[in-house]
Amino acid sequence: MWEQVRAAAEVTGERPPDELYLLAEVNAGVAEQNRLLGLLPGRRRMFLGLPLLAGLTVPQLRAVLAHESGHYGNLDTRLGGVTRRCRKAVLHTVGVFREGSTRLHYAIGALYVGYARMFLRTSQSVARHQELAADRIAARHAGRDATAAALRNLPVLAAAHTHYLETYAAMGGPLEALPPVGEVYGGFRRLLAARTGERLAALSAGQRPPRPHEYDSHPPTAERIALIEKLPADDRPDGSGDEPAALTLLHDPDRMFAALEARTLPREEARLRRMSWDDLVMARAVADAEGWSRPLRVAVSRALRSSAQGADSTVSVRRGATAEGVSNDRLPGLEEILDAFDRGLLWMAVADRMPKPHQAARLTGPSARNFIRPKIFDGLAGMVHLRLAEAGHATPDIAWSGQPGLVLPEAWEKGMDDALDAAVADTPDTAPLRALLEAGLTHNIIR
Repeated sequence: MWEQVRAAAEVTGERPPDELYLLAEVNAGVAEQNRLLGLLPGRRRMFLGLPLLAGLTVPQLRAVLAHESGHYGNLDTRLGGVTRRCRKAVLHTVGVFREGSTRLHYAIGALYVGYARMFLRTSQSVARHQELAADRIAARHAGRDATAAALRNLPVLAAAHTHYLETYAAMGGPLEALPPVGEVYGGFRRLLAARTGERLAALSAGQRPPRPHEYDSHPPTAERIALIEKLPADDRPDGSGDEPAALTLLHDPDRMFAALEARTLPREEARLRRMSWDDLVMARAVADAEGWSRPLRVAVSRALRSSAQGADSTVSVRRGATAEGVSNDRLPGLEEILDAFDRGLLWMAVADRMPKPHQAARLTGPSARNFIRPKIFDGLAGMVHLRLAEAGHATPDIAWSGQPGLVLPEAWEKGMDDALDAAVADTPDTAPLRALLEAGLTHNIIR
């Protein structure tokens, strides 16, 4: 990695950074600890995101390194801090004047806003010129096509990394658990390896790019790519073929990911228990299934208790306890819920006791049924998942190329949705679901 960093710095005729920092972001940058408001050079630092290294090839990383080193060559880092602080101060002052309540505030503010616009536009023009100059340096060092490919990959990698963090790394949040050591960030490599370029691009499809600020210091990415592609062809590939990932430039990536966790995770999170990916998927699936099923179980228990009051003292749930407060073992099981459906309680009593927002409280008839039907479907599906998991019929699937969850037996994969639809129809028919349950029980006995 240091060889590539030094080679990129040599292109600009500048000394390389003194320190290299690895981050948990899809990003790269440089900074300089200058003196005398940037007149005297200081210690240089470069920042590289490990997720960025996992998603770019070595030629594409060369373009990124040359671009960042180009900022050193253009003296951007030396005066960049002063420029950023000035821009921030100007924007803050404009905001204060706009919030003023006196005529003097408005009068002085109107004069200052004119100066602020001039300053921001001037500094913006300089900043954008610096970005485009750094792009040209990158194209000269790494090749035109590799530089354009790196710019195209950045928003795709950013969207994929966000999806990974939300779907995989944070999977154990409700369980107060974490993936194995080094996998909180390192698991991103597995997602990238399992998905084609089209599947990755789909994660960012339909997402609007962030609306640029009126005085954004970076030109739009599409404009930068278009200008790069206008450069003369250099017969160098874009580096997206069989080139190794930039992460291979590190001697021990696993150790780097583990060290990054140790440095960046909050102390409370770092102390959480660690679970394998399979155990994490299974535990989360069970927890989700319990969450989906509980509102339905509570609604059925309340409906059963209400129908039994004054007629039979032997009911499924103790008469003296509120349904919300009883423990799971006092709530009805799957067969009791299906029995309640067969008794005609689903749309007479159970649906009315399912939680719903205030806006839907007055719905009646078909409208009310169509609104609450998906929630009852999910609750029943949760009960089925719990039953299959307890029987050992459901297995965890991390599904790096799709969505993590449970793999069900073939019969359930084919017939479960239809059986659930029949059970929650306007005229409930629980026979298909009972048949699947009976077949599963028979299979369990044979095993």
